[in-house]
Amino acid sequence: MPNIELLEKSTPVAPVRIAALAGCQDLAKEVDKKLVKFRKELVSKKKPSQIPQGYSLPSFLVDSEIIRFGTGEGKGHIKESVRGADLFIMVDITNYSLTYKVCGHENHMSPDNHFQDLKRIISAATGKAHRINVVMPFLYEGRQHRRTKRESMDCALMLQELRDMGVSNFITFDAHDPRVQNAIPLNGFDNFFPTYQFLKALVKEVKDFKLDNDHLMIISPDEGAMSRAVYFSNILGVDMGMFYKRRDYSTVINGKNPIVAHEFLGDSVEGKDVVIIDDMIASGESMLDVAKQIKERKAKRVFICTTYGLFTEGLAKFDEYYEKGWIDRVITTNLNYRLPELLTKPYYIEANMSKYLASIIDIINHDVSVEKVRSNNEKIMELMEKVNKR
Repeated sequence: MPNIELLEKSTPVAPVRIAALAGCQDLAKEVDKKLVKFRKELVSKKKPSQIPQGYSLPSFLVDSEIIRFGTGEGKGHIKESVRGADLFIMVDITNYSLTYKVCGHENHMSPDNHFQDLKRIISAATGKAHRINVVMPFLYEGRQHRRTKRESMDCALMLQELRDMGVSNFITFDAHDPRVQNAIPLNGFDNFFPTYQFLKALVKEVKDFKLDNDHLMIISPDEGAMSRAVYFSNILGVDMGMFYKRRDYSTVINGKNPIVAHEFLGDSVEGKDVVIIDDMIASGESMLDVAKQIKERKAKRVFICTTYGLFTEGLAKFDEYYEKGWIDRVITTNLNYRLPELLTKPYYIEANMSKYLASIIDIINHDVSVEKVRSNNEKIMELMEKVNKR
């Protein structure tokens, strides 16, 4: 079990319970199984008199639901007591596969709907739970994190609204810009990265994958992903390159300035495997263009690693690029809803985050430093040593 020595010396804030909104239940069930296993292992090492009531249970999941009226209005219902609990509410605001009826019409759930449902469950628990923590892997309105003109500040407003409702801690992954936490400086805001899980998935699925400077290069597809690429290249000791987007600022299409070209800065990628790292694939157009240019520069293989695979324009382009040999693998996490057909694609690899998330919840429930789980440097070094021996 991760961090068992640290947890043995600490006491939980309160009995942990997990309430998962409808679009996040599959991930929550996996996390619950891991947390149950962690707690059983820890209990086996402690005396029965040292174990707090409710510390180890067959399941930590709380039965809750959103009830809809015929008009589409909803209400949150927690079906069992959470009084005195350290409540973790899990939500996936990207899960558009869920539907609800409005006056007989079928509506797909939007991020706004998921956010409203989150507030309903918080409202049902506020004043009863000892502490409320929100696990929101894909941060609601995370891309609307700053103001450059007369624009709304949706992400900051969301954090402030939930803070005012009684949320103590926010847990997210690979936030588009983690500086948005400045909107709630007196609350907990923990931002984690799936770096180790990406590498682990690549090493497991790509048998001849090598983690050294002669065989590997890290690429940032734009300026925004630079910090991720820098960390990757530094921890692995390999070279890094970067593309920057040249945009047409005289035109606005679908709310953004269109990309005219991707310009490359960096050393030769010829004969090397290349990992393109970013926080998300939305439509995927810019990512695919970067992958094609990398292949045209005679890279050996191209691996795309992103925390969130949204694929807002479908998978047809990715199928085409795979068939033409411009991409070799696409790796995303299981933190958000993914198209069912994506899981069947020969180029797709999942980076499973359930064990990591369970460890994060366990650490926060014990109210000890999250740095032990935030930093995966030791694990990455061990993985590199294992691969090099192979």
